[in-house]
Amino acid sequence: MKITTEQIITDTDPRIREKSAQVELPLGPEDRQLLEGLLEYVRNSQDEEIAEAENLKPAVGIAAIQVGIPRKLIAVVVPDPDDPEKNLEFALANPRIISESVQNSYLEGGEGCLSVPENHEGHAFRHARIKVRAYDLLQDKTVVIPAEGFLSICLQHEIDHLSGILFYDRIDRNDPMKEDPEAEVY
Repeated sequence: MKITTEQIITDTDPRIREKSAQVELPLGPEDRQLLEGLLEYVRNSQDEEIAEAENLKPAVGIAAIQVGIPRKLIAVVVPDPDDPEKNLEFALANPRIISESVQNSYLEGGEGCLSVPENHEGHAFRHARIKVRAYDLLQDKTVVIPAEGFLSICLQHEIDHLSGILFYDRIDRNDPMKEDPEAEVY
Protein backbone atom coordinates (compact mmCIF):
# COMPACT_ATOMS: atom_id res chain seq x y z
CA MET A 1 0.00 0.00 0.00
CA LYS A 2 1.50 3.30 -1.11
CA ILE A 3 1.02 6.10 1.44
CA THR A 4 1.28 9.74 0.39
CA THR A 5 1.40 12.99 2.34
CA GLU A 6 -2.12 13.79 1.09
CA GLN A 7 -3.49 10.78 3.01
CA ILE A 8 -2.17 11.99 6.38
CA ILE A 9 -4.94 13.44 8.53
CA THR A 10 -4.29 16.41 10.80
CA ASP A 11 -5.29 17.28 14.34
CA THR A 12 -8.35 19.14 12.99
CA ASP A 13 -9.78 15.75 11.93
CA PRO A 14 -11.60 14.09 14.87
CA ARG A 15 -10.42 10.65 13.73
CA ILE A 16 -6.90 11.45 15.02
CA ARG A 17 -8.32 11.17 18.56
CA GLU A 18 -9.86 7.71 17.99
CA LYS A 19 -8.54 4.76 19.97
CA SER A 20 -7.00 2.16 17.67
CA ALA A 21 -8.05 -1.49 17.66
CA GLN A 22 -5.78 -4.50 18.19
CA VAL A 23 -4.88 -6.34 15.01
CA GLU A 24 -5.15 -10.06 14.66
CA LEU A 25 -1.95 -12.10 14.44
CA PRO A 26 -0.68 -13.48 12.21
CA LEU A 27 -1.22 -10.33 10.19
CA GLY A 28 -3.77 -10.56 7.43
CA PRO A 29 -2.84 -9.28 3.96
CA GLU A 30 -4.55 -5.91 4.50
CA ASP A 31 -2.79 -5.16 7.81
CA ARG A 32 0.52 -6.43 6.41
CA GLN A 33 0.26 -4.14 3.37
CA LEU A 34 -0.68 -1.17 5.55
CA LEU A 35 2.25 -1.76 7.92
CA GLU A 36 4.65 -2.16 4.98
CA GLY A 37 3.26 1.10 3.53
CA LEU A 38 3.79 2.95 6.82
CA LEU A 39 7.40 1.76 6.99
CA GLU A 40 8.01 2.66 3.35
CA TYR A 41 6.65 6.18 3.93
CA VAL A 42 9.04 6.79 6.86
CA ARG A 43 12.04 5.31 5.02
CA ASN A 44 11.33 7.30 1.86
CA SER A 45 10.65 10.52 3.79
CA GLN A 46 14.25 10.34 5.06
CA ASP A 47 15.71 10.01 1.55
CA GLU A 48 16.04 13.58 0.21
CA GLU A 49 15.64 12.63 -3.46
CA ILE A 50 12.58 10.39 -2.95
CA ALA A 51 11.02 12.82 -0.44
CA GLU A 52 11.32 15.69 -2.89
CA ALA A 53 10.10 13.66 -5.87
CA GLU A 54 7.09 12.30 -3.95
CA ASN A 55 6.45 15.44 -1.85
CA LEU A 56 6.89 13.57 1.46
CA LYS A 57 7.17 15.35 4.79
CA PRO A 58 10.18 14.11 6.79
CA ALA A 59 9.29 11.63 9.54
CA VAL A 60 10.86 9.25 12.04
CA GLY A 61 7.57 7.47 12.73
CA ILE A 62 3.95 7.10 11.72
CA ALA A 63 0.88 5.33 13.11
CA ALA A 64 -1.97 3.86 11.07
CA ILE A 65 -4.46 6.30 12.63
CA GLN A 66 -2.52 9.11 10.94
CA VAL A 67 -3.87 7.84 7.62
CA GLY A 68 -7.33 7.51 9.15
CA ILE A 69 -7.15 3.78 9.94
CA PRO A 70 -7.68 3.01 13.66
CA ARG A 71 -5.46 -0.09 13.84
CA LYS A 72 -2.59 -0.69 16.28
CA LEU A 73 0.17 -0.45 13.69
CA ILE A 74 3.23 1.83 13.80
CA ALA A 75 6.51 2.22 11.95
CA VAL A 76 9.64 3.89 13.35
CA VAL A 77 12.99 4.55 11.66
CA VAL A 78 15.64 6.36 13.75
CA PRO A 79 19.42 6.65 13.63
CA ASP A 80 21.26 3.88 15.47
CA PRO A 81 23.10 5.61 18.36
CA ASP A 82 25.85 2.96 18.16
CA ASP A 83 26.37 3.30 14.39
CA PRO A 84 25.46 6.61 12.70
CA GLU A 85 25.64 4.90 9.29
CA LYS A 86 22.71 2.64 10.23
CA ASN A 87 19.09 3.06 11.21
CA LEU A 88 17.01 1.16 13.74
CA GLU A 89 13.79 0.13 11.99
CA PHE A 90 10.58 -1.27 13.43
CA ALA A 91 7.24 -2.17 11.84
CA LEU A 92 5.12 -3.00 14.87
CA ALA A 93 1.68 -4.47 15.42
CA ASN A 94 -0.05 -4.13 18.81
CA PRO A 95 2.86 -2.33 20.51
CA ARG A 96 2.51 -2.01 24.25
CA ILE A 97 4.80 -0.45 26.84
CA ILE A 98 5.45 -3.16 29.43
CA SER A 99 7.90 -1.24 31.64
CA GLU A 100 9.00 2.35 32.00
CA SER A 101 11.51 4.35 34.00
CA VAL A 102 10.53 6.91 36.61
CA GLN A 103 13.07 9.29 35.11
CA ASN A 104 11.76 11.61 32.40
CA SER A 105 13.21 12.63 29.07
CA TYR A 106 12.29 15.20 26.46
CA LEU A 107 13.50 16.83 23.27
CA GLU A 108 15.07 20.23 23.95
CA GLY A 109 13.58 21.69 20.75
CA GLY A 110 10.20 20.06 21.29
CA GLU A 111 8.45 17.39 19.25
CA GLY A 112 6.80 17.59 15.88
CA CYS A 113 4.24 15.41 14.14
CA LEU A 114 3.03 14.74 10.60
CA SER A 115 -0.54 15.24 11.86
CA VAL A 116 0.18 18.53 13.63
CA PRO A 117 0.97 21.22 11.03
CA GLU A 118 1.12 24.05 13.57
CA ASN A 119 4.11 24.58 15.84
CA HIS A 120 3.50 23.78 19.54
CA GLU A 121 6.44 24.95 21.60
CA GLY A 122 7.17 23.19 24.84
CA HIS A 123 8.63 20.11 26.43
CA ALA A 124 6.63 16.90 26.06
CA PHE A 125 7.80 14.79 28.99
CA ARG A 126 8.23 11.07 28.38
CA HIS A 127 9.87 8.14 30.16
CA ALA A 128 13.65 8.03 29.68
CA ARG A 129 13.66 4.23 29.25
CA ILE A 130 10.92 1.84 28.22
CA LYS A 131 10.39 -1.73 27.09
CA VAL A 132 7.88 -2.35 24.32
CA ARG A 133 6.32 -5.71 23.48
CA ALA A 134 4.97 -6.05 19.94
CA TYR A 135 4.92 -8.19 16.85
CA ASP A 136 7.67 -6.86 14.55
CA LEU A 137 6.98 -7.48 10.87
CA LEU A 138 10.67 -7.12 10.01
CA GLN A 139 11.68 -9.93 12.36
CA ASP A 140 8.39 -11.83 11.85
CA LYS A 141 7.98 -12.49 15.57
CA THR A 142 6.89 -10.99 18.86
CA VAL A 143 9.74 -9.01 20.37
CA VAL A 144 10.57 -6.98 23.46
CA ILE A 145 12.38 -3.77 22.54
CA PRO A 146 14.41 -2.06 25.26
CA ALA A 147 14.57 1.60 24.28
CA GLU A 148 16.19 4.76 25.60
CA GLY A 149 17.05 8.14 24.19
CA PHE A 150 15.53 9.28 20.90
CA LEU A 151 14.18 5.80 20.10
CA SER A 152 12.27 5.72 23.40
CA ILE A 153 10.74 9.15 22.73
CA CYS A 154 9.74 8.16 19.17
CA LEU A 155 8.15 4.87 20.23
CA GLN A 156 6.18 6.61 22.99
CA HIS A 157 5.03 9.31 20.55
CA GLU A 158 3.72 6.71 18.06
CA ILE A 159 2.17 4.48 20.76
CA ASP A 160 0.38 7.58 22.12
CA HIS A 161 -1.31 7.95 18.71
CA LEU A 162 -2.94 4.55 19.27
CA SER A 163 -4.79 6.05 22.26
CA GLY A 164 -5.67 9.30 20.51
CA ILE A 165 -2.99 11.27 22.37
CA LEU A 166 -0.96 13.97 20.60
CA PHE A 167 2.44 15.20 21.76
CA TYR A 168 1.15 18.64 22.74
CA ASP A 169 -1.24 17.00 25.21
CA ARG A 170 1.92 16.29 27.25
CA ILE A 171 3.09 19.93 27.32
CA ASP A 172 2.32 21.88 30.51
CA ARG A 173 -0.03 24.64 29.32
CA ASN A 174 0.88 26.93 32.23
CA ASP A 175 4.63 26.46 31.78
CA PRO A 176 5.38 24.97 28.33
CA MET A 177 9.16 25.29 28.67
CA LYS A 178 9.21 23.78 32.16
CA GLU A 179 12.35 21.80 32.79
CA ASP A 180 13.01 18.73 34.86
CA PRO A 181 16.54 18.79 36.32
CA GLU A 182 16.48 14.97 36.62
CA ALA A 183 15.37 14.40 33.01
CA GLU A 184 17.52 13.27 30.11
CA VAL A 185 17.39 15.96 27.43
CA TYR A 186 17.99 15.27 23.72
